[in-house]
Amino acid sequence: MLDLPPPYSELALREGHDALSRAVAEARQGCGPGWLVWTSRFGSVEAAVVLEPEEHLAEARLVLCAGLAAVADALAAISPPEKPLELVWPDRLTFDGGLVGGGQLAWPEGCAEHAVPDWLVFAFALRTELDEGEPQPTTALINEGFDDFENGPFIESFARNFLHALDTWQQTGAQSALRLWRQYGQAGDVSALAGAPTWLVAGEIAR
Repeated sequence: MLDLPPPYSELALREGHDALSRAVAEARQGCGPGWLVWTSRFGSVEAAVVLEPEEHLAEARLVLCAGLAAVADALAAISPPEKPLELVWPDRLTFDGGLVGGGQLAWPEGCAEHAVPDWLVFAFALRTELDEGEPQPTTALINEGFDDFENGPFIESFARNFLHALDTWQQTGAQSALRLWRQYGQAGDVSALAGAPTWLVAGEIAR
């Protein structure tokens, strides 16, 4: 069991299951906000959080920026200091120039841009370790010096950071998500947040 602050509720999946798909299924069933679904397998970890936005869809998608900034903050706390950790618009996370993961969003099918969606799901995946035979320039966190990386403690750290980001959003508005993003990289055209994940190829983190 993870040590998570309220309002999170944990759902840990067996190895090989898809956190985003399960979180979407739970959201469609009306699970409510705060469900955190996570899973891991050799070489990767992924998590997804169910949200109930108050903003219309076009603005609510900025939560992708807040979520990835929370992931970056959790990594920065254990990152080797001599190498750059960056967010690449609109959805990638790189370390020392190599792709290590990214984020994505899901929302109800058919929801109009100016309608408030019943739910959103923010999800991320990270490549944590390489198989010996994987081709370069593929990289992974542990291979890049994240010696203290552990799935459970990392997700706990992300969850706390994400909750803080959402609290800031509530107090100062959705643009706070872009300010958080800009701590790690340049922001671009927000319409790109509606696109398919740029860091996935056939469902796997691109090599």
